[in-house]
Amino acid sequence: MTSTIVRRVQNVPRPSTPTLAFSKVGVCILPIAQIAIGAVYLKECPRQPYIPIYLIVVGVFGLALGILSCLPCAQKSENSENNPLSCICTAWNSLSSLFLFCWFIAGNVWIYSIYQPNYTKNETDLETYCNKTLYLFAFWSTTLIYILLGLFLVIGCCVLCCMMMCGVADADDDV
Repeated sequence: MTSTIVRRVQNVPRPSTPTLAFSKVGVCILPIAQIAIGAVYLKECPRQPYIPIYLIVVGVFGLALGILSCLPCAQKSENSENNPLSCICTAWNSLSSLFLFCWFIAGNVWIYSIYQPNYTKNETDLETYCNKTLYLFAFWSTTLIYILLGLFLVIGCCVLCCMMMCGVADADDDV
């Protein structure tokens, strides 16, 4: 039964081209917004000046990963030999994903450590100020990652449990 589930997961049908294009555009929207917000409010958070830099860097790397995933360099050739470009793409994706993970952890520290900064700009005390748009965008875009991660985990577990409980029959099973 377990091998049946594994075979079904390995042989998932490819989504249609419009679906892939729509998902790629959807994935690129958040990084573009992160770059824009980080650049516009670059000097607007003296309380934690790394927050706009965090947004710009995570946006650039997220956008680069999204765009580069559209390239066919990661596909294997028909004779199952690894092509050198595929090895380079795999190395790039692995290193940039590792960097993004570490950068995400650093961003969490910078964002959540100053939770509820002073949103009003005061001439006498600029050190506690952080632009409200910048901070809330960084806060909620980071929190959104946790929400989506939790949803994927819960939905994945539910689907797996349903597949195991229903005992999905395979065409070559004796039913």
